[in-house]
Parts: sequence; C-alpha cells; structure tokens
Amino acid sequence: MEVESFQGITENDFTSGAGEKRKLIQPTSLKDPKLENLKQALVDWINKTLKAEHIVIQSLEEDLYDGLVLHHLLARLGNVKLDVEEIALTGSSQLRKLEAVMKELDKMLGVEDSCPIKWDVKLIHNKDLLATIHLLVAMAKAFQPELNLPPNVKIDVVTVEVSKSGIKSEVQTEVLTEDRCLTNPGEDPIEQLLKLEATKVNTVKKAILHFVNQNMASLGLQVADMDKQFADGVILLLLIGQLEGFFIPLVDFHLTPANDAEMLHNVTLALDLLDDIGLQLPNIDPQDIVSQDVAATLKVLYALFRKHKRN
Repeated sequence: MEVESFQGITENDFTSGAGEKRKLIQPTSLKDPKLENLKQALVDWINKTLKAEHIVIQSLEEDLYDGLVLHHLLARLGNVKLDVEEIALTGSSQLRKLEAVMKELDKMLGVEDSCPIKWDVKLIHNKDLLATIHLLVAMAKAFQPELNLPPNVKIDVVTVEVSKSGIKSEVQTEVLTEDRCLTNPGEDPIEQLLKLEATKVNTVKKAILHFVNQNMASLGLQVADMDKQFADGVILLLLIGQLEGFFIPLVDFHLTPANDAEMLHNVTLALDLLDDIGLQLPNIDPQDIVSQDVAATLKVLYALFRKHKRN
C-alpha cells in the first residue's frame, strides 16, 4: 500500500531518504487494554525497583529517553556501575550517557549484530514507545524472570518505508509478551524459564554470568561455562564469600577437589552456607550441582543474583 503520509509523517521526517524504515504502533492498538495494562505493569515495576532511590516515572515515552532511569535500573538489577554523569542536561550529553548504558545492556541481554533490531539508542532517545517496551520486557525477562507481566500482548505495527514513488506502509502483528496460559503459576521461575526458547534462556544466563564475573574479578577468576565450572563447588564457595563478606577457611573445603566425593563436600558446604544466610533452596540436591544439572545450578546462582543485584 502506498500513501503520501501516515500519522502525519512525510518524507521530510526521514533522515536518509529512500530505503529508510520506521515502525509505528497502529492507533487502534494504542487503545488496546492489553497494551495499556502492559505499559502500567512496566511503570509499576520500574517505580518499585527504584523506590529506594526516590525515582518515580509516569510515562514510558517521556521518562526513559535521557538514560537516567535506564542507568539506575542497570545499576540496581544488573549490579553494574558505569562511569557516566548522573544528570545529563543537554541532548549531546544525554546521547553519550544513553549510548554507554545501552552498550552495557545489549551486552547483558545477549544482543548481537546479527539479531533483528527491536531497539537502539536513536529509537529510545526519540521516545519510540515500541522500542522502549521491547527493551523493558527484555530487561524484565533477563533480570526478573519471575515478574508477572501481562501475557499474550500483541499489537498491530505499521512499517513505513520511503520509496522512490513516495511512502509505502505495511501492517503486521508484533508480539510484545508471550502467552503463558499453559504455565503453572506456582512453578519455580527457573523451571518456567527453561521451558522457553534457547535464546531466552541464554539471555538470562548471560546476565547472571556477568553478575558472577563482576564479583569474582577481584579474585582474578572468571567463569566462561556456567554449566560446568560450578560443579566442583570451589567457585560457588568463593562467590558466596565475596557476596556475603566473609572468609571461608581453606581447611573447610577442597580448593582443588580430586574426585566426586570432594566436589560433593564443597557443594554441600555451599548449600549449607546459603541456608544459614536465609537463602533456602528446597528440592536441590548437592549431587545435582556436581552432575552439572543446568536447572539446579541456575536456581542457586539466581537466588544469589536476586539477593545481591540491588546492593
């Protein structure tokens, strides 16, 4: 379909001329109660997360474009400290700050150059609602997979493209949140996560891995394979010590375990320590960790991630 303009957009609104595309939410979808519920859920989530910092937002479009709120969310949820100015007043300083924040977020969310782009610095800074929602939903899934966002939110999106003959548009349906009607609401969030596509599981694992490595850097240690490197309990014990601020005497565990029995001793000690500090993890057997059970390992690390990501 070719039109002269759409929602007031003309060719002058496009910066690079022929071939440039923009995505716009259909006006009818903007009034969809499901979209309104999702927007409010995201606003409530942000305000609850940043309550201690006395940050309150009212609009996803108007309150996130300058990078301030995203910066604080990254610090709270991902435990990431960036060397950027707290308040960016000019457009250029806002863009610099937003670029630094988005670069770190994309890294933690597992965004790659080959992936279809749902958001970028320009879109967020231009107060693009569709891109902002996609970004926040991805953050919620990565940092708090147990968060109950409204399920099955789909909207009609118009892709507007400049062509030699004018502006043409195409309407498609875009998914913002998946249908979780088959999910058991009482199920463990990690169990729910592992039922999703591999890309979504990897996104959460990357966020947790970033958190682990950030806290292990002072010991000169780095985890590359989350599924295997926690099996002997050594890094898990050192991580607990780092996060909780106490030293575990070397005589209490095997620093270089030589067999499964020594690995089991280490992991059992780690789970006992977690229980002592109030992180009770029912239905996790130390042998599961030693056997490199992905779900068991993720549950332990996610419990630590949730407790310490906001400190």
